[in-house]
Amino acid sequence: MTGAAKLRAWIACFGLAACFGIFIGRLYFLQVVKHEEYTQIATEKHGTKQIIHARRGLIMDCNDEILADNVPVQTVIADGSLVKDPDAMAALLSGPLEMPQKELRDKLDTERKYVVLKRRVSEAVSEEITNRLKVRSMKGIFFEPDNVRTYPNGSMLCHVLGFLDSDYNGIQGIEKTMDEYLRGYDGFRFTERDRTGKELVQYRGQEKKARNGYNVRLTVDMGLQNIVESELQAGCAQWKPKMALAILMRPQTGEILAMANRPGFDLGKVQESSPEAMKNCAVINLVEPGSTFKIVTTAGALNEKLATLDSMVFCENGHFSYAGRVLHDHHGYADLSVQDILVHSSNIGAAKLGMRLGEEKLYEYIRSFGFGERTGIALPGEINGIIHPVHRWSKISITRIPMGQGVAVTPIQTVTAMAVIANGGSLMMPQIVHDIRDEDGNVVKSFAPVKIRQPVSTEVTRDITKALKDVVSARGTAAGAKVPGFTVAGKTGTAQKVDPHGGYLSGKYVVSFAGFLPADDPQIVGLVMFDDAVASSEQNYGGTIAAPVFAKIAEKAARYLNLQPEPEAPAGTEMVSKTGTADKNAAPKVEED
Repeated sequence: MTGAAKLRAWIACFGLAACFGIFIGRLYFLQVVKHEEYTQIATEKHGTKQIIHARRGLIMDCNDEILADNVPVQTVIADGSLVKDPDAMAALLSGPLEMPQKELRDKLDTERKYVVLKRRVSEAVSEEITNRLKVRSMKGIFFEPDNVRTYPNGSMLCHVLGFLDSDYNGIQGIEKTMDEYLRGYDGFRFTERDRTGKELVQYRGQEKKARNGYNVRLTVDMGLQNIVESELQAGCAQWKPKMALAILMRPQTGEILAMANRPGFDLGKVQESSPEAMKNCAVINLVEPGSTFKIVTTAGALNEKLATLDSMVFCENGHFSYAGRVLHDHHGYADLSVQDILVHSSNIGAAKLGMRLGEEKLYEYIRSFGFGERTGIALPGEINGIIHPVHRWSKISITRIPMGQGVAVTPIQTVTAMAVIANGGSLMMPQIVHDIRDEDGNVVKSFAPVKIRQPVSTEVTRDITKALKDVVSARGTAAGAKVPGFTVAGKTGTAQKVDPHGGYLSGKYVVSFAGFLPADDPQIVGLVMFDDAVASSEQNYGGTIAAPVFAKIAEKAARYLNLQPEPEAPAGTEMVSKTGTADKNAAPKVEED
C-alpha cells in the first residue's frame, strides 16, 4: 500500500471515530445529562398532573378542642380523551353536580386529559356518580381528594377565628394572621392511565409530596368562651345595645382567655352576614373610655409622688370653672381623698390630679400605659387609637383627658391597661396564639409572654388596687360587680358618644366596667362594654349595665377555674368612709363622665 493510501485510511478511521464519538457524546447528553428534563416532558405529554392537596392546619383552643376543622370532599376531574359521548356524560353528571348540562357539555368536548368539572363535591355525591358510571359502563371521570373548612361551633369565637375566601386564603381573624402556617403546600404527581382509565402505577412519573399545614393552638379556653358568650348574649337581650363586647385576659401573661362581640355572624354562612357584624370591635372600634381612664391619671400622680391615697383634693362642690368652661360632677363633693376620687368617680378630682401632673407628664403616662399604639395582638385590623400630642391640646384638655374625654381608645387597650394594675405594673402584649405545632404534635413555634414596659411601680398598683376594691362596694360606683366569695377590684366607665359632626350625642352612651379578681391575687382581668344600650337616663351607667354582666361572667369563670373563695370578713365589719361613718346602708353611687 502506498503512503497516500495509508494516509487516506488513517483519515477515514479518525473520521469514523470522531463520528462515533459525537454520537456517543450526544447519546450521553440525552440519556444522562438531560434525563430528568426529558422524562418530565414525556410525562407531561403522555400523562396527567394530579394535584395532591395539602390539608389546612387545625385551629384549636388551649385544651386542644378543635375550633376550625377540615371535612373531606372531592374534586371531579374529566379525561376528555376517554369521554366518547360528551352529551350523554353531561346528562349523567348534570343532576348530581347541580350544573347546567350545556356547561358540562362544553367542558367535556375536548381531548385534554385533565379538566376540572367541579370542586368541593361531597363524598356522597362522588359515590353516586361512580355508581352511575358503572351502570352505564362510561369512562373518563375521576376524583381527587380535597377538603373544605368547617367551624364546629358556628358563630362562637367568630371574630377571632375568621374565615377563608373561595380560593382558601385566610380573610379575617386567625385564619388570616396565621395563614402562612395554616395553609401548607400542595404536592403533585404525574400519572398515566390505560384505555380503561386505570392508573398505570409502574409508569407513575415525578411526584412531590404535599406538606400539610401546621396546627395553631390559641390561648382561648372554650369553657370560658362559652361563659362569656352566654352572659353577653343575655345582657344584649336585656339592654339591646348597638354593640357589646367582653374580654377576659390572664393579667400576668397577657393571654386572652375569651373574646366575644355582638353582633356576631355564623362562620358557616359568611355570605349572609353584614360587614358590620363581621367587625372585631375589640381591636377595631374607637371609643372614648370614660372613667375607666382615671386609673391612668391617678396612677401617674401617685407614681410621681404628687399625692397619696389619703391626699385631699377640693372638688369644688360639683362645679369647676376652668378656661371659661364648667366641669361637673354627678354629685357635689367638697374635699375628697385620692382614693375617694376613684370610688365616687369624681371628674373634678381626676382633672385636678391631671393638672398636678401637667400636660407633658400626663401624656407620657397615657402612652406608657399603651394608649395611642397597637397592642400587637395577633388579630388583623387593630388600630392605634387617637391620643393627640400635647401641642394639639386645647386649653381645657388638661381637665377633660384625665377623666377619659378627648381621647379615643380600643377595648383591647383598655383591658390591657387594667392588667397593668392587676399584675403589679407590667404592660404585657396581649397574646391570643399559644403555639404552632406540626401533625405529630411537635412545637414549631411558641409565643412566650412579652413585657413591653413598666409604666408604674408595684407599690402604686397596690394603692390603686386598694381604691378599686372600694369602687366595688356599697359606697362605690360598681356595687353590681360584686362576686360572692371573692374581692373584686375594678372601675366603671360612662362615656357620652361623640357626634361625628362635632360635640356629643344627647342620651347616647358607651358604658363599661373593667376589673379583676381575686383582687389581691388576680387570675383574670376582664372588660364588659355596651354601646348605646336601650335604657333610661337613671340606668345608663357602667355600674348599672356593664358591672352586673361582669359579675355573672366572673362568678362562673371562678368556678370553672376552680379558684378558691376567700375567707369571709368577720361579722359586723363594714366599709368605713374617710369621715369614719359606716356606709352599711349607703346607696351605690354612679358617675357622670
